[in-house]
Amino acid sequence: MRFASHRDIARALERALRRASVPVAFSAGFSPHPKISYTGAAPTGVASEAEYLELTLAQDCRPDQVRDAIDAAMPDGVDVVEVVEARTQGLADRLQASLWRVEMADVGPDDAAEAVATYLAAESVEVERMTKKGRRRFDTRPAVLGIEVCSGSHGRAPEDRHATYAILQMVIRHTTPAVRPDDVLTGLRQLADLAPPSSPKMTRLAQGPLDEATGAIADPFDADRPEAPATGGNGSAHDQTNDRRTRAPRPSSPMTGPSQ
Repeated sequence: MRFASHRDIARALERALRRASVPVAFSAGFSPHPKISYTGAAPTGVASEAEYLELTLAQDCRPDQVRDAIDAAMPDGVDVVEVVEARTQGLADRLQASLWRVEMADVGPDDAAEAVATYLAAESVEVERMTKKGRRRFDTRPAVLGIEVCSGSHGRAPEDRHATYAILQMVIRHTTPAVRPDDVLTGLRQLADLAPPSSPKMTRLAQGPLDEATGAIADPFDADRPEAPATGGNGSAHDQTNDRRTRAPRPSSPMTGPSQ
């Protein structure tokens, strides 16, 4: 699923909403569209365990019922983990930073640690990336709050656990232009000649509000998660590469039948 684009995921979600008979609200005008809002979608080629979206419904529904209905209708590889009613500010104000894991085969941990130390010691690390408006050069260093070199026990290692590999975990602030983990890898290559022989596997582990003092990322919906069931729809999509959650059989009429 990491090779599915954001547009692919959005199209799959809209189809799942129709199949699940979720009463999604539509915009007005000549060409109505479902009211779905995304923020900071993961780049193509990157896996994610923490993607969020806002969904406006035309009628009150139980969040757990919406979650089960959409999850049952989504394709394998994309799981809806949780739905809560949005009660405070929108996603753009909550998702301030992301925690990324980067797995690099045939790269020694010591070499990775030396390159990371060089990167973090630099005041500025400029890289170039092709954008819709052409090649753009920008500084990646201010957005990177920290990078840690982890052992295999702290992350998913390649299939051959005896092979040489390094795992990086990095916290990146959401900025404009957005700094992606591959931009950081480009900076590591420029500064310390750290060049993995094969494409690294990148996974977003979390995103949410940023604690400036500690650099930790909090749950973006702690303030919205009630103790008792509430109404509304704000979804968290779980995009996985290997594991799959067990799903219940798809109900014939998930939004109008008995509670699941």
